[in-house]
Amino acid sequence: MRKPNILLITSDQQHWNTIGAFNPEISTPNLDRLVREGTAFSRAYCPNPTCTPTRASIITGMYPSQHGAWTLGTKLLEDRQTVGALFSDAGYRTALVGKAHFQPLKSTDTYPSLESYPIMQDLDFWRTFQDSFYGFDHVELARNHANEAHAGQHYAIWMEEKGCLNWRDYFVAPTGTMDPQQRHKWPIPEELHYDAWIAERTNALLEQYREADEPFFLWSSFFDPHPPYLVPEPWDTMYDPDRLTIPEATPGEHDGNPPHFRMTQEANPDFSALKETGYGIHGYHSHVRLSDQERKQLVATYYAMTSLMDKYIGHILDKLDELGLADDTLVVFTTDHGHFFGQHGLQAKGGFMYEDLIKLPFIARYPGRIPAGHRSDAIQSLVDLAPTFLSFAGLPIPHAMTGVDQSGVWAGTKSAARDHAICEFRHEPTTIHQKTYVDRRYKLTVYYNQTYGELFDLERDPGEIRNLWDDPDSAALKSELLLKYIWAELGKESMPMPRIWHA
Repeated sequence: MRKPNILLITSDQQHWNTIGAFNPEISTPNLDRLVREGTAFSRAYCPNPTCTPTRASIITGMYPSQHGAWTLGTKLLEDRQTVGALFSDAGYRTALVGKAHFQPLKSTDTYPSLESYPIMQDLDFWRTFQDSFYGFDHVELARNHANEAHAGQHYAIWMEEKGCLNWRDYFVAPTGTMDPQQRHKWPIPEELHYDAWIAERTNALLEQYREADEPFFLWSSFFDPHPPYLVPEPWDTMYDPDRLTIPEATPGEHDGNPPHFRMTQEANPDFSALKETGYGIHGYHSHVRLSDQERKQLVATYYAMTSLMDKYIGHILDKLDELGLADDTLVVFTTDHGHFFGQHGLQAKGGFMYEDLIKLPFIARYPGRIPAGHRSDAIQSLVDLAPTFLSFAGLPIPHAMTGVDQSGVWAGTKSAARDHAICEFRHEPTTIHQKTYVDRRYKLTVYYNQTYGELFDLERDPGEIRNLWDDPDSAALKSELLLKYIWAELGKESMPMPRIWHA
């Protein structure tokens, strides 16, 4: 039997309800196509609501507290076992095109980073880079979102090869000269957008693999719709801000929440007590300074970024068809974590474990193996991707991996592989350290060294407005869920090898 190809397509910071098949306010015809041709999962969760920890979990099959890349500004140590290396050892061609973010923007002697300044902009280095990177035999990388100064690596090389020697004009200082006050419309031509680069390079690799008749494990890693909110013409006018549903806080909803929720709704909150390392802490600032019109416009731009990305995902899906690879390729689309655009009065991301931030869009397609046009509420976690990919390929799953094999669930032969998900957020060593347990009905969040917490009944309160943590009538429920959470923590401990004898 032919080995299945694996194509993982990810976006970055995409809210779970931004697929046109389920939300008529947004247009995503190619993701809709995956929905029709595969199974969409409505209860998929990230293991951490920030980039580096979750992305490291995708390739290790372990939680951030286990693989060690515990927050932004850390790195996944190179000695960690990765799914790319396992596929490579099994004779697969392995590649990553787009965003990695396994390493920080700063490098030290002890913790060197290839995704840092100044090496990220040493284009001569990247032109000749042939090393394996976290088990991927071939990588083509970038690090910037929209016009961020972090542009460089293979994306910049590609722009120069396209004849755009002035590419720095489309990025802000110190890399470029673009006006940092420019909002929503990115003056870069669409044909030079990184969506076009990722699709073009992905398709070139698919052609190589088809030509050589080699199985592949390929990750196409898009950067959008992660802020800053910028999109090229004509996409910047695709959505009328005044015709979109703009989420907002429910008055009084944070009265019973931990203090950092209420502080986000202040004009000038002081979060300095949480700054343990001195580095930036995402989400801990005022979320109320945007005007109503700006709030509407950023949603319009966020949707446009998603729709533009969808176009180029379509180019990749079309290439699979053109090359006759679609029937032999397991395609998974998801994102690394969610996003706030007004829900609960919040923007972007941070230590707020609402469904908007930790639940994900998630679709799996494999003709003849995964049911088409099906929707499942079986709980998924991104930590399950690595073991599930290995299972579909008939490869052994390392004992150290703590994700679960979801292949039976994806194939429709098993109703569930897990009864809960765990999401971790350790953004500072001790001051911002929390974990969330979510099962079929309830969600519980606990904080290190704190007596406050969160308990939501997702069945009766799907909007997560009423925190039951201090509700006297819910005391027994809280005790039960705390015990289930402890069991879940015990159950996800890594066992690098089985017990093989009495002593």
